[in-house]
Amino acid sequence: MNPSANYLGSSCERVEDVALLTGGGRYLDDLPLPVGTLYAAVVRSPIAHGKIISVDIESALLIRGVRAILTIKDVQAWSSPLVVAVKTPMRQWVLASEFVRYVGEPIAVVIAESRALAEDGVEKVEVNIQPLPAVVDVDAALADTSIILHDDIGSNCVSDRSFKYGDPDTAFQQASSVIEVDIRYPRNSCTPIETGGVIAQWREADSSYEVTSNFMGPFSLQVVMAAALKIPGTKLRHHVAPDSGGSFGVKQSVLPYIIMSCLASRKAGAPVKFIEDRLEHLQAATSATSRHTHLRAAVDENGKILALDYDQIEDCGAYLRAPEPATLYRMHGCVTGPYQIQNLKIRNRVVLINKTPTGLVRGFGGPQVYYALERLIHKIAKTLGKTHQEIAALNYVQKEQFPYRAAAGALLDSGNYQQALKILESSPEFRKMLDRREQAKKEGRYYGIGISSIVEPSVSNMGYITTVLTKEQRAKAGPKNGAITSATVSIDPSGNITANIASAPAGQGHQTVISQLLADVFGVLPSQIQVNVDFDTAKDAWSIAAGNYSSRFAGAVAGTVFLAAEKLKARIADYAAHALQARPEDLIFANGNISVAADESRSISFSRLCGNFHWSPGLIREALGPEAILALRETHFWSADVLEAPDEGDRINTSAAYGFAIDACGIEIDPETCSAKIDQYITVHDAGKILNPALADGQIYGAYAQAVGAALFEEFVYSSDGNFLSGTFADYRLPTASDICTPKIYHQESPSPFTPLGAKGIGEGNSMSTPVCIANAIADALDIEDIVLPATPSRIHALLVQKGLLKLDKSSNQISSMVSNAYYPLKAQGEVRLQILPENIFTVLLDPERLKNVIPGCESICKTSISNGIRFDCIAVVRIGIAKARFVAKVDLTNIQDPDSFSLGGEGRGPLGMALGIGQVSLKNDGGTTLLKYDYQAQVSGKLAAIGSRLLEGAIRLVLDQLFRALAKEAGAKQEGFFKLLLSRFFTILGVGK
Repeated sequence: MNPSANYLGSSCERVEDVALLTGGGRYLDDLPLPVGTLYAAVVRSPIAHGKIISVDIESALLIRGVRAILTIKDVQAWSSPLVVAVKTPMRQWVLASEFVRYVGEPIAVVIAESRALAEDGVEKVEVNIQPLPAVVDVDAALADTSIILHDDIGSNCVSDRSFKYGDPDTAFQQASSVIEVDIRYPRNSCTPIETGGVIAQWREADSSYEVTSNFMGPFSLQVVMAAALKIPGTKLRHHVAPDSGGSFGVKQSVLPYIIMSCLASRKAGAPVKFIEDRLEHLQAATSATSRHTHLRAAVDENGKILALDYDQIEDCGAYLRAPEPATLYRMHGCVTGPYQIQNLKIRNRVVLINKTPTGLVRGFGGPQVYYALERLIHKIAKTLGKTHQEIAALNYVQKEQFPYRAAAGALLDSGNYQQALKILESSPEFRKMLDRREQAKKEGRYYGIGISSIVEPSVSNMGYITTVLTKEQRAKAGPKNGAITSATVSIDPSGNITANIASAPAGQGHQTVISQLLADVFGVLPSQIQVNVDFDTAKDAWSIAAGNYSSRFAGAVAGTVFLAAEKLKARIADYAAHALQARPEDLIFANGNISVAADESRSISFSRLCGNFHWSPGLIREALGPEAILALRETHFWSADVLEAPDEGDRINTSAAYGFAIDACGIEIDPETCSAKIDQYITVHDAGKILNPALADGQIYGAYAQAVGAALFEEFVYSSDGNFLSGTFADYRLPTASDICTPKIYHQESPSPFTPLGAKGIGEGNSMSTPVCIANAIADALDIEDIVLPATPSRIHALLVQKGLLKLDKSSNQISSMVSNAYYPLKAQGEVRLQILPENIFTVLLDPERLKNVIPGCESICKTSISNGIRFDCIAVVRIGIAKARFVAKVDLTNIQDPDSFSLGGEGRGPLGMALGIGQVSLKNDGGTTLLKYDYQAQVSGKLAAIGSRLLEGAIRLVLDQLFRALAKEAGAKQEGFFKLLLSRFFTILGVGK
């Protein structure tokens, strides 16, 4: 009764693609809405840290179409703070209470008849915040003199746990050498094409909420949401949309928006829909944790690692939001990677700073651990004069040692790491890398090769997060472990098969693989199978482990579907054996029939036999007895036996299965552009049994592409006062197709003994292995150890200068000086030729009534004298980049030398933030025209800052250009030709001046 395996293991085409490629996808924004649905927009903090003095909503409520505004008073009346894994007095509500602690933190929610009206309401909400100093670095946050984010905790460190396995102290004493690295892995994220969204409805009749969202799980957070809403879990019905435009982990951050939208619906008395815009998603959804790691290795004279000592400081943002500190503890059991190192010390500190709360991002925990570990292997190899792969091979777990128990508890299930290394080293691509590095060295070019080896955990043990607790705290709370997965398989009267899975796919191809699997089990065509992924907590079988995260599909979800199908198949086989007068074990399910192996002429149609279960249950009882199960429906629950709660010694098998990947990367550094170009990339994967090779490769391509972004482009940038500076794709740079070379993929299969199909996860491996592989290649190319990611051209330029490979010229010094000017980081310089004399321009400049016609969007203006000039108080509607807002502004003209020059200063405050600017303007009579030159510097905060420096500097140039041209026009200048003016503004927008 083994499946015939005609489909599983082959590269069948995806069944999902027809709908997705023809506009038939059913994303959250495509779903029908309940009658009377309103729309929500969020009032957010423009600063990183401050005390809320007042929130005035009266003006917003006067807007026609604004129906209600949710405030912290409502939130505290109807909900509780979010619970977290660490026992701490910290309280996080879904709206800010008393203090704001990161830019973008929600303060209020405006609910209106359209999204546009809701956003109009947001602009009218007046928030008075007293600014406080911000802390944006984990080391600074740990200092005794640091400001404290949460006074009720009394420290910015919410967890400090130390672990010891084996005898690391003796190992360090006896080591031939101690080699160490100090590593900082930066914040970054994933940017799904579809942002987070929720449709929520409060049902007063039974005090329940019904939600549809693109939340991806883990559904352990369903319990967190219900607790926050102060209702039983059965009163929170949660639907997941059938399609999702990507997740990569970050859609677990929809959690607070679900609670917020539920409360907004209750306040408005109507269903409410909320969808993030892109700026909100980048600024305030979530990010990967950044981590400061100091890692020491005790090494013998051959390079054998005797012990490791980790000191890890985790940046979790302004609040420890569930499921954090998952990123720190998901990898705890396998923190030694693919190496047999039994002596281990770990210190884990979880620190809060004034940044967006962190969460799950593809590979969570893996990039942070392996960036330190594989940079250390690189340094050991360099120190001992060996290759990276020589040190790795010496320390790998050996094939005959599997299953191998790692020092901190991970049970590495299967593998052959040495064979994977041989595949890599014998590949033509690797030999080509070696030749190119040798040739580049002869020619004086910078070409390096990086190597990295990782184990990829999949099917997370739901108890791993409790390792953050002491054994006494765990004993009090009770043991937690396992990863219960559920699946339902049913067959209709015509023999068509349906599967319901408790997962929430985001493009991986779940329906394709399940169709292949069930077609093999029952011997039918994949077209006869329907796979339902529109998950409903009120009707579908599920558990707290349900959802789409931790690469659990192949190992757990598909495996559980297989187990359910096998039980159903056995039930059918018992009846078919009676009908065919054969033994059940002699039957073959193939080609739509059930036949006897020794005599295929004795067969019965699969559909006809299944029809008997529906139409003639009496025949089933007659054949199998009165206790026969009649239903052609089977729901199965599975959890790996090897997943246990943390033991008394803090050992934890954090996942059910562990894949393996070894990568090699060839990178050339261009000294002209200071960019790192990937010349060749090889990745060898062992993910156990491969269910669909094409989909497996697709997962590798995707993880690799995202990791290239993390290594070379993507970065959440914050200023020293906590302002978020990379809120658009102009500054949060994503890699494009031209930036990514196609990796060469090799597979080997070491089936897991612990999953039903022998399959392991494969979707996160390169997000863990690629960033450090690229960093090792850059280090090899430049012979420099201090590599900071992302390795942008500016950082590589600094490395080349540090190494003495480039000289820092005058212009570079000027640029460096400008960049280091943290108070006014935005610069705009340029000149404009105006068809008017300087004297006429000054006449307008000093007349408030005429100046009102000049300032873009000016609604009112008032002139007063100040000590060394004139001040104009005005109200103006200003558009900068993608943001538009009504600002109360002060414009100062000082150091006036009529008609030759003046200083221009300004300050504007509005719902989108604050802007400050200073500059110098000179006017020169040039043959009856005016050559106006300006040199301006600006600082912005809040949503304006998040727009990013590239867009803002271009926008500032445009605004100044428009201002000066409008000034000349008001003074009576002749109009420039339309085409010339258009061309001028076009180049100004591009940021290249006039």
